[in-house]
Amino acid sequence: MKHIIYSAGVGKNRALRVGDFQRKVSLILLIALALVLPCSAALAEQIEIVGAVTSAQAPAAQPTPAISEADEVDMAMARASLKSEPMPQGRLEGLIIGIDPGHQAHANSDKEPIAPGSSEKKAKVASGTSGVSTGIPEYETDLEIALKLRDALLDEGCTVYMTHDTADVDISNLERAEMMNEYGCDIVLRLHCDGSTDRSANGIGMFVRKTGEKQEESEAAAQVLLEKMSEATGAKARGVFLRDTYTMNNWSVVPCILVEMGYMSNPDEDEKLNDPDYQSLLVDGMVEGLCAYFER
Repeated sequence: MKHIIYSAGVGKNRALRVGDFQRKVSLILLIALALVLPCSAALAEQIEIVGAVTSAQAPAAQPTPAISEADEVDMAMARASLKSEPMPQGRLEGLIIGIDPGHQAHANSDKEPIAPGSSEKKAKVASGTSGVSTGIPEYETDLEIALKLRDALLDEGCTVYMTHDTADVDISNLERAEMMNEYGCDIVLRLHCDGSTDRSANGIGMFVRKTGEKQEESEAAAQVLLEKMSEATGAKARGVFLRDTYTMNNWSVVPCILVEMGYMSNPDEDEKLNDPDYQSLLVDGMVEGLCAYFER
């Protein structure tokens, strides 16, 4: 099974572009060349003096290449870039956050136990909903927002695990829970969009397990998360709902929250959920909610 980990040092805003890297290497080589050539000339003179080689054999000292004013500036910048500067500490430093983008490109109707020791079974992965206005399938929206959340969390200094970063996978809800359990996540956010036959239904809702391991922690975190997301977006806070009907929640041994970010069956909310600016507001709310819950 493919597990995906992201560490704080490789976040979107911290990644070193290939072009920048090549430029730094070139500048470093230029510095080395400027330092080595004069030394080479001096060494050749010493060898000639002690008679290690004859004057006919000794290579002529090469003149130090002229360095332009612009090159000197670049060299100074390169020297400065080699200094080890401490990275600013993020608010979520030291935490491990799990993200599960809801659904996947293709549903899997095979059955798996809904909870440990349960004889009740559900489909491994449901198909999800789709936008009544945009026509975009839910799994695409979930994944798009999840990737933005990953980058924002990395910028806050934490380690992030994702169950998948592409839609073309086949990972059951039970398997997703096992992934997050294995890595000892401090909390897991399952990102979903809702659907209803009532097109006026709208707002953000949180779903956590009703009983079982880490129930209290999950509910407490969901309350804070809901408040911050509603503040950030202006969306209606529907509430925190306790259910024992969600497979991934039931199999989790770490705090786990199913975040219903809005209704794709509502034309206005569907448009918002697929708008990059509104997606950023959702992400901001989730980040602030995590910081508040962990008192960071």
